[in-house]
Amino acid sequence: MSKRLFVSVGLDGLAEAVATVQEPFVDASGLNHVDPEQAHVTLQFLGETEPHRVDELVEELHAAVADSGVGPFTVSFEGLGVFPSLDYITVVWLGVDAGSEQLTRLHDAIEDRTTAMGFEPSDHEFTPHVTLARMNHAGDKELVQELVRERDPTAGTRRVEEIRLTESVHTDAGPLYSTIASVPLS
Repeated sequence: MSKRLFVSVGLDGLAEAVATVQEPFVDASGLNHVDPEQAHVTLQFLGETEPHRVDELVEELHAAVADSGVGPFTVSFEGLGVFPSLDYITVVWLGVDAGSEQLTRLHDAIEDRTTAMGFEPSDHEFTPHVTLARMNHAGDKELVQELVRERDPTAGTRRVEEIRLTESVHTDAGPLYSTIASVPLS
């Protein structure tokens, strides 16, 4: 049975800060909030993957880290944004300030390696971010727009020393993420 996989950077230790950033959005109709304990930066979405490909994928992730030239670094999480635009919101996100360049270099190297394996490249420009909520309907779109325009929250910093191959399993309570493999930054 195939696994739904993506490559990520975890926000270990920042769940409380992420929940604080989400707090003003709690009563907004139409938003489905991400569990702060599962908050992460997605570097590359891979989708449905056959289990026999996982070992090769992990090898390619090690090679991608080497290709990127990125060693351990610190990321700061701050600011708000939306995809695709304030007029049509599907995702509300927390931005990345310091560490954005390293995350982009990792994404580029990972995408080069995974597309060579036959995985689909991203269909949009990479923007390092942490998804806070998904908008299911535009019930409180004006409130969400106002909060995004007027607020500039910070959620702290995190030292990034690894990337993770992560599995997403859909449950009735929402997606559940688990780490399949960790690849250290050297």
